[in-house]
Amino acid sequence: MIELDGVPELIDPVMVAAFEGWNDAGDAASTAVAHLDREWKGEVFAALDAEDYYDFQVNRPTVWLDGGVRKITWPTTRLSVVRVGGDKPRDLVLVRGIEPSMRWRSFCNELLGFAHELGVELVVILGALLGDTPHTRPVPVSGVTSDPDLARTMDLEETKYEGPTGIVGILQEACTHAGVPAVSLWAAVPHYVSQPPNPKATLALLNRLEDLIDLRIPLGELPEDARAWQLGVDQLAAEDSEVAEYVQTLEEARDTAELPEASGEAIAREFERYLRRRDGGNGPAATAPGLTTDAGEAAYLRESPSERTRPPRPQRAADGAEAREGDGPAAEAKGPSGERRAPSGEEPPGADPEDGSSGDGPERKTD
Repeated sequence: MIELDGVPELIDPVMVAAFEGWNDAGDAASTAVAHLDREWKGEVFAALDAEDYYDFQVNRPTVWLDGGVRKITWPTTRLSVVRVGGDKPRDLVLVRGIEPSMRWRSFCNELLGFAHELGVELVVILGALLGDTPHTRPVPVSGVTSDPDLARTMDLEETKYEGPTGIVGILQEACTHAGVPAVSLWAAVPHYVSQPPNPKATLALLNRLEDLIDLRIPLGELPEDARAWQLGVDQLAAEDSEVAEYVQTLEEARDTAELPEASGEAIAREFERYLRRRDGGNGPAATAPGLTTDAGEAAYLRESPSERTRPPRPQRAADGAEAREGDGPAAEAKGPSGERRAPSGEEPPGADPEDGSSGDGPERKTD
């Protein structure tokens, strides 16, 4: 039995999890959970034993100095709890770690043990994968579940994916078999700019999470960081005519595919988000209706202080470079430099390998 000394009784708790590695393109998912932990000042109450799940030659420990004393931080998965105030207070259990190297079933069972002891009502797992999506458009975020009833009640897709999977897929199935409602939210990261950070994808995941659990999330400087990231990629693309032409091809395919999506339902969703931000508790000022995109990225109307630190501009990958394995479930389709792509059957909207763009992009050049 799991002992939880010092953890108070939780109110309508939801577990939100993300794991670095194969399911975390651009570090978008793990950064989203880190943002929640930082904004709401999460308190760590448990950590899984690193010896049980990690290969330290793959995920090495780090040494650091604390007042002249050398200390070691071991790669692991930590659980923290945050209480969100307001008219309807509730608690979040945040799970943040690294995809384990071994014993995945035991890993999932241990997390489910915590969920059971804490009375978790819903598990939401965040992931990010590489896709044929332009950086200039809203980040596609899809919500999937293995539970047909949950898919109907929460307006989610019932996953039909078949093929290799990561810890996100394994944990979702473990939750389903244990009778714990579970949802995965996947953000599509442009495969031609897959290196971290990707604040725009992180922002899209948080907005989708906000809609899913009906909870206002303080965004801090994420909207401004997302704007800076997009401007940086714009400049990078403008320096290479082949990349610019490829981005334009992706834009045209995306716009054609999403033309019917400009529906009353999308407008209603944006208005609900505006009302939530206007009437919510602590956090940044509300955004007026019409100033957010259909995927939830906040509009960029603020002046940027010159002293604000920007995320580094993405660097162009070398020919033949292997993409970071953060693209979610394994994909067999190859991009312009051979990186894995989102698999058919579990892609966010707009990442369609059948639209002719898969693998037809320009070859990237070394700087």
